[in-house]
Amino acid sequence: MMRRRAFGRALFGGAAALASASQVEAKGEAEALPRDSTDAPAALSPGDAVCVADFRRIAAVQLPRPTFEYIETGSADEVTLRDNVAAFQRIKLLPPILSGVATTDLSTTVLGVPIKLPILLAPVAAQRMYHPHGALAAARAAAACGTVFGVSSSAANSIEEIAAAADGPKWYQLYVPKNRNIARRLVERAEKLSYKAIVVTVDLGEWKDADRRNRFMLPREMLLKHLQDVGFPDVDPGMSHDQLIAYNAAAWDQALSWDFFDWLRSATKLPLIIKGILRTDDARRAVDVGLDGIVVSNHGGRRLDGVPASIDRVAAIVEAVGGKAEVFMDGGVRRGTDVVKALALGARAVLIGRPYAWALAADGEAGVRRVVELLRDELQNALVACGCRSVRDVPKSLLLG
Repeated sequence: MMRRRAFGRALFGGAAALASASQVEAKGEAEALPRDSTDAPAALSPGDAVCVADFRRIAAVQLPRPTFEYIETGSADEVTLRDNVAAFQRIKLLPPILSGVATTDLSTTVLGVPIKLPILLAPVAAQRMYHPHGALAAARAAAACGTVFGVSSSAANSIEEIAAAADGPKWYQLYVPKNRNIARRLVERAEKLSYKAIVVTVDLGEWKDADRRNRFMLPREMLLKHLQDVGFPDVDPGMSHDQLIAYNAAAWDQALSWDFFDWLRSATKLPLIIKGILRTDDARRAVDVGLDGIVVSNHGGRRLDGVPASIDRVAAIVEAVGGKAEVFMDGGVRRGTDVVKALALGARAVLIGRPYAWALAADGEAGVRRVVELLRDELQNALVACGCRSVRDVPKSLLLG
């Protein structure tokens, strides 16, 4: 299985989160095994995959270790990273028997847009580091599966390139430039390209030991393209790598406040989604400022460590919102039964990140499509077993306690 060394030597960790050293070049040949190498059989191929964990194993072999660890790891001691998965495992299903259900309807809507299943693809950065076709492949897979593709500002393809790749519904994740004219043009571009919503990710605190140890940074040509794609007019192709890194570090607004959403509403008619909510008072504030959607999220354990698992906060956020905004969640979804649990707690849909990043690394567009289909089939099986005829009617009574 060929490793994508050209795509794994460096990595972009977000709009303003570049590591500052250059040892990745020396580690291009790094051993591409997960931290527990016993669960990464080299013989496993994408066609053998029967669950999300199989795609993780394939990605661990396919990618150089630093790139795999960028996807795999979380902040600090990874307490939240582990708890995102463990929290789902703590929640137990208590299905009724003899319910007379043989099939179930997986279709639903998100912010008024019909989709075929309540599993969306979250914004994920630097996708061309996992596979040459990157976000273009993921967008095509999402469209084929009939679901939403969340487009990261840092995906390493422009908003126009991703729009041209597939016709399916897309949300645009806005990392906010300090220059509000550039920010305004970004959302205007998204609206013109028929993106369905703007997502603003608000959680902070990333401190990933693996990335610091591996000293990731975006290659010069990719960083230059990224800044040009966003639309910074004073980025000069003749700038050195160090100059581009310094420019990028200073270009983004890390000090947003709630007032920003008043400005954003003035810039676009698209629905607005806030991603990174864990507190009920913040959820109520989001409703008060007129936001349309809330993603209950701790950024997959990649930001501040020690915060609660996302699924453990869903019920409280749903209650606080009171139906005035649609509630989604991400973090730790690995099985169709996880989706059932999130729906039972009141989430409209879930978003997945690592599962499709692993699948993209394993087999490009086909891998992403396959991992979504596997989760879809697991969800279908679980809903029938729980006597649910539709994803729009999953009762909380399915959950023990």
